[in-house]
Amino acid sequence: MIQTTTEWLSSILEMNDMGEAWYVLGIEISRNHSKKLLVLSQEAYINKVLERFRMHYSKLVDTLVEKDLTLSLEQCLKTDKEKERMNNVPSASVVGSLMYAMLCTRPDICFAVDLVSHYQSNLRSAHWQAVKRIFCYLRC
Repeated sequence: MIQTTTEWLSSILEMNDMGEAWYVLGIEISRNHSKKLLVLSQEAYINKVLERFRMHYSKLVDTLVEKDLTLSLEQCLKTDKEKERMNNVPSASVVGSLMYAMLCTRPDICFAVDLVSHYQSNLRSAHWQAVKRIFCYLRC
């Protein structure tokens, strides 16, 4: 079936068969044909995201969300320095990167990403701490 499809596509398009895919859109594909096992991993993508947001040397944590964490829009920035620091955080990019990992290979972070995604347009310090904890969890 695959051979027939490849031959048909080759007759209409200019293409080369490069064999089995092993890396697509930041997702590494590993196969164990004898066990009929397919493994998807975004380890390289996640490491790249951790480096991009300077979290690659962060402390490891076992849980995604701190106990009794509450996030709300009322959590305000207190000092001018804190406001200035949060203005430099690319919040939509941070949350988008986490969502991509969550949707492709890391459904375990779904709850925590959902919590912070509600505030991506107005990320405050408490929200940023929750995002950093997700990054720390992903380092494990």
